[in-house]
Parts: sequence; structure tokens; C-alpha cells
Amino acid sequence: MRAVLEARQKAAAVRVEDLEAELERVRAALADAEEVLRRRVIGLEQYLEALAEEDAPAVVAEGVAQRNRVGPRRAVPHRQNAAGVGGLSVDYQALMAAALEAGGDGLGARRAAVVLGWDSALASRVEGARARLKRLVERGWLVEEKPGRFTLPAPEQAAGAGRPGGGP
Repeated sequence: MRAVLEARQKAAAVRVEDLEAELERVRAALADAEEVLRRRVIGLEQYLEALAEEDAPAVVAEGVAQRNRVGPRRAVPHRQNAAGVGGLSVDYQALMAAALEAGGDGLGARRAAVVLGWDSALASRVEGARARLKRLVERGWLVEEKPGRFTLPAPEQAAGAGRPGGGP
């Protein structure tokens, strides 16, 4: 009986070692897959941002689209450098109005796509709207306190952002 129990113990130990080796292989594969996913997400965000900038309305004069490019192109000025929401393009003004209307609940990307007149059933359009909302966050116009929910900054944050230097 002792020999049977020892054989079962050895078999169990071998099984544990095999599973530990398999676990390490799966962990390594997961780490690789997460890195690929991270790079793909960054690539998609960059693509959607570029696409959103292409979709920005161009100034039309005599039926020909013209773009006034002096220095680096900024679709959204930093809040502290802008005179107000009126300095934003029409699309961004619409997003700011929708964020104001959403109040504390915040504006989501799907609703932002609807505000922009885009098909909110298309993931690419929703992600393009999300990229625009993120750009507004980066430039100080909106805050993202909850993931995916974009709101206007608190009055004290907005007052600080409006001063030269951005601080009190």
C-alpha cells in the first residue's frame, strides 16, 4: 500500500510541476499579447486622432477648400490660451455644449458621436468622438473623472486654467 501511495504522490508532484511550467508559459504569452494590444490601442488612437483632424471643417472660399496653416496645426487650443469656447471649432463647441447639458453624469463617446452627427453604431465613429473628447481633456476644456465620462471642470479648476500660467 505504501508503494502505491508514494507512486501517487510522485505523480501528483510531476503534475504540479507540469502545470507550473504551463502556467509560466501562459503568463509569458499573456504578457506578449497585452503588449501587442497596448501597441494596437495606441496605433488606433493615433489613427482616429489623425482621421478626426482630417474631418475638421475646412474654410471654403469660392468653392475651394483652403487650410490656413501657420505653424503647427492645433484643432483645439489650450484652454489657458483661448478667449473662450468661441475660439473652438463648431464641432468642439457642440461637444462643450453637450457636456454642459450632460452635467454631472458626463458626456460619453457614443452620445458625442450623435452630437457630431455621426453614426453612433459605427465603432470607428464612436472612437473618433472619444479621441476628440480626450483632446479636450488634454487641453483643459473637459475632465474625465470617471473613465469614459467627460464633464466640464469644476469652477475653481476652470478659473485656474483661465489665468496665464494656468495656476493660482
